[in-house]
Amino acid sequence: MKLLLPVIVLALSTVIANGQTEVANVRSLEAKTAATANVPAYKDYRGVTIGMSADEVRGKLDRIKKGEHQDVLVFSEHESAQIYYDDKGKVTAISIDYFGDTSAAPTPDAVLGAALTAKDDGSMYQLNRYPDAGYWVSYNRTAGDKPIITITMQKM
Repeated sequence: MKLLLPVIVLALSTVIANGQTEVANVRSLEAKTAATANVPAYKDYRGVTIGMSADEVRGKLDRIKKGEHQDVLVFSEHESAQIYYDDKGKVTAISIDYFGDTSAAPTPDAVLGAALTAKDDGSMYQLNRYPDAGYWVSYNRTAGDKPIITITMQKM
């Protein structure tokens, strides 16, 4: 009887470990497929994309503080964005900040196409390059109880 308990624990551990491996493989396979296809998971912010003209951006969004090479938007006390333009008035970068209540912020999976593991302090960072799409996307979460999440898309 004493030997039966360790055998059951070993059998259950093997089943659980195999299940975790399968889940990890599925996630890894999805990430590899997205990377192979070179397709970014995060393609626009509120309909604004890299390469769009300043006039198109300003027609789509309200509350813009216009600048010559940069527009600033404040959507709420928890979300703001900056949109950067080149000399021809085309979007070259979009940077979005979520602060305070970050529950409305997209997850790393929604931005990068794969989950991220937080460091011990809670921070996260990853940048993915998409040469075929012509831009990169990064996800950054600061450490602490009130993290700031910054998502950036930039033309390469």
